[in-house]
Amino acid sequence: MARSGASPVARAEQFIWLTARVLEQRRFAFHFLDGGPDAVEAALTAYVGDDGGYSYALEPDLRGPVSQPLHTAHALHVLDEIGRCGDRRVERVCRYLTAVSTPDGALPALHPSLRGYPTAPWIPVVDDPPSDLLATGPVVGLLHRNEVWHAWLFRATDFCWASVESLCAGAKTHPYEVEAAVAFLDGAPDRPRAEAAAERLGLVVREQGLALLDPERAAETAVPDGYAPGEHHFAYDFARTPGSLARRWFSDSELDRSLDFLSTAQEEDGGWPIRWREWAPGTRLESRPMVTISALLTLRAYGRMS
Repeated sequence: MARSGASPVARAEQFIWLTARVLEQRRFAFHFLDGGPDAVEAALTAYVGDDGGYSYALEPDLRGPVSQPLHTAHALHVLDEIGRCGDRRVERVCRYLTAVSTPDGALPALHPSLRGYPTAPWIPVVDDPPSDLLATGPVVGLLHRNEVWHAWLFRATDFCWASVESLCAGAKTHPYEVEAAVAFLDGAPDRPRAEAAAERLGLVVREQGLALLDPERAAETAVPDGYAPGEHHFAYDFARTPGSLARRWFSDSELDRSLDFLSTAQEEDGGWPIRWREWAPGTRLESRPMVTISALLTLRAYGRMS
């Protein structure tokens, strides 16, 4: 039982056991309690669909039994963090990605198969969805970082480069799209090109005010159009680890302020809050453990874990 004055991890542990799905309980145990990867992978398997994708609200804002690119992107992230993003597991996933890709070879944010099932109101289901960097960038970057080679990656990589170059040229964007661009650039095999693009993208982030550099000014700072009140993005949202190309976008003091803010955001129950709009009680309950694990990993990566 966590006591008053317990460490952030100990406080979070109680929150995880109290509220989290089995998958997040296993992930927490893997990262902070010497748990093994087999248990994480077993929990993740419950979300696998017959088509090789992932479903069943793995990404809590998308409900229902049909596979979706955003679910599958999260599944690959989990496999990556336990060192299992390779071999036949990913071959099956790549076949799914090929099947649901748009005509230009990238991924839509939502596949039309989700129609009729509950989903967050800000993610519309359309019959002919366009390619989306938000869905494609993290998947492509992660597969490249794990040295996965599959035919699907060729056109998807080209799409990501074209999308990132458009953002670097000053196209209007938003923080979540920039996060997806960073995820791609951090894994892209052409490192000189990735570093050059990241440098230009960082200038865009600052010019468009996409990172709140002074968390104390959150109440007086507008959020991007369509975002929930208080749905700001901070330096650590883009630079989750010191090795990310986005780390170069921020001074030491700017990053430190954001990490101070993240550290103090842990709530009384031991979990971290979600900042996006809550549209159903279950999605908030399922999302907070995910956000909590992410916060702890970020703080640990920067040596902020006491």
